Formats: sequence, structure tokens, C-alpha cells
Amino acid sequence: MPRKAPQRVLFLCTGNSARSIMAEAVLNALGGARFRGLSAGSHPKGRVHPVALEVLARAGYATSGLRSKDWSEFVGPDAPRIDFVITLCDAAAGEACPVFPGNPVRAHWGLPDPAAVEGSEEAELRAFLEALFTLRRRIQRFTSLPFASVTPAALVPELRAIGEA
Repeated sequence: MPRKAPQRVLFLCTGNSARSIMAEAVLNALGGARFRGLSAGSHPKGRVHPVALEVLARAGYATSGLRSKDWSEFVGPDAPRIDFVITLCDAAAGEACPVFPGNPVRAHWGLPDPAAVEGSEEAELRAFLEALFTLRRRIQRFTSLPFASVTPAALVPELRAIGEA
């Protein structure tokens, strides 16, 4: 029996420098062969926030290959199939998203931007750690959903509930 391709989850944020990057890394670690995490932004900053990389590395997540990219990489005839699109910031959720191939299931998991925290290095680090812990909890819940027994569209209420938790 051929091995089933992993379900691709695209995490979107405006800048693609912190939250969506962290979600990509966490899903790739927790999702095994079942999921592939990807990330992009509507207006990418062009670099990953250094504290996001530091927090991920300290928590044991792989950071090589993580980069800030435009969501245009995921549209068009040569783009990879996307099964789920999850917006992480209110700005990206409110923007008109492009049409992604494969009619992916969409959900919004709003999360404060740790890169927007001003103040001490300690406050900034605390904001990034909090974002990482929240993403990890949500992604653990996501990966435990009954994907084998229901259609992806049937999971929409669960996906929304994850974002509201």
C-alpha cells in the first residue's frame, strides 16, 4: 500500500517572522509523517526574528531552513497542494487571501505578536515563550483530531475551537 502524502498546513501571518515561523517548526516536529508545516506572509519581513529562532532552538525544534517568505510561493500551477490554511494574526485573517490550490480548509488561531512587545529583553523573551507554548498546545490538539475518520471540512468546528481556546 502506498504511503499517504502528508497533509500540508500553511500558517499565515502578515510579516512571517515569528508566529507563523514558530508554528511551522512545531508542526514539523510534532506532526511526524502525517503533516508538513509551511508558513508565509502577506508582507513578509524578509528575515526570521532572532528571538523566534532562539526560543525554538532552546525548546529543541529544528530551525535550519526556516525563512520569511511571501504567500505567493503557495499559489499558481506549480505551488504545492495545501490542505489547511491557518491565519495567526488578525491582520492576515482580515486580508483577502489568495486562492490556494486544492481548496484548503481555513481557520483562524489569533495570537498576539511577540515581536511587537516593547520593553526589556526579558519581556520580549517571555512573549516569545508564551507564543510558543500556545502554538504547541494548539498544534498538539490539531494533530490529535480524527483526520482518518472524517473529511477535512468536517473538522472546521474543531479548528475554530482550537483558535478560541
